[in-house]
Amino acid sequence: MIRDDRRRPLIGITSYQDEAAWSVWRQRASLVPQTYVDAVVRAGGTPVLLPPQPGGAEHLLDALDGLVLAGGSDIDPARYAAAADPRTGPPHRARDDWESMLLHCALTRDLPVLGICRGMQLLNVELGGTLVQHLPDGSHQVVPARFVRQRIDLVGGSRLAALLGPDTEVSCYHHQAVDRLGAGLRATAHSADGIVEALELAGHRFALGVQWHPETDLDDLRLFHALIASATP
Repeated sequence: MIRDDRRRPLIGITSYQDEAAWSVWRQRASLVPQTYVDAVVRAGGTPVLLPPQPGGAEHLLDALDGLVLAGGSDIDPARYAAAADPRTGPPHRARDDWESMLLHCALTRDLPVLGICRGMQLLNVELGGTLVQHLPDGSHQVVPARFVRQRIDLVGGSRLAALLGPDTEVSCYHHQAVDRLGAGLRATAHSADGIVEALELAGHRFALGVQWHPETDLDDLRLFHALIASATP
């Protein structure tokens, strides 16, 4: 049941800045797939889109109850002191910088955070971890713009296992993955080929990252319900 709007937690969702087309227009826009918005609304929150900008993260997070780090483009390898692989996408430094500020402010405030795909990778990088810049072709990203369904195993005793059970089927679309873990992070799910599919940060109210895209399955909102429950004042 959806709560009264005056009591619904405000959940920030990071967004893209990209070329987009609508009606007769084609121009640069700030946007996010509607599935993120729908997932937050159906789970009982009020979404607030957070496009990349030069500053203001602290002021914004003073007003928010939780944060979703959305998926998207590859993180600049310079952020984890690596040379760019030829198959790594061009950097979006303004987005990297903005989401880094949001994440650090959220963790400092113990604000609930859910990182999705790129968002999980950012969580790892900003805590000192590194990434594998390209997975074997045809493994976790097969057909352009189409998710790969696969089963993953969850680590017993983890928060994620308590939410989802010992294993579950998820929708993946990524060509990069977590390599060395960042400080304080624990890998709590793996795919059959050993790729890290989820991370949890100890000592926080709710700081969890998943490599898959839970926002695409609006019939299974357990992760978003958990985020909203942690964000409820």
